Amino acid sequence: MPNQISLFAENKKGALHAITAVLADANININTMLTNDSAEYGIVRLIVDRPEEAIAALKTAGYQCRLDQVLAVHMPDDPGSLDKILKALSDGRINIDYLYISYDRHAATPIAVIKTSEPEAEAFLRGRGYQIADQF
Repeated sequence: MPNQISLFAENKKGALHAITAVLADANININTMLTNDSAEYGIVRLIVDRPEEAIAALKTAGYQCRLDQVLAVHMPDDPGSLDKILKALSDGRINIDYLYISYDRHAATPIAVIKTSEPEAEAFLRGRGYQIADQF
């Protein structure tokens, strides 16, 4: 399963650039980046090519961050594909903490990136024929 970095960033001009500059200086490639905001701060979620090195660089730059495992589920680029994945998880009574869509450049397919705290989710989806990416 891919590792995702989550960090807090102030909701101000240049904050995202400061984060990407740290990663660029460390020669870290960003595969996926998602931001959520509130009035004062935002949560930035990243999947990068070398997560441990990225965490070290970000912490050195003063960012509070953590590393979480996420599921990366391949899905066809067709209407209803995400609905089928969500139905399977719902039928299996597996809770989703959050979800976003990304793209696997190597496989040339969309990816549903799913954060769940339920350890059986990966085996459950594999058992229903879904392909889970280790990296993308």
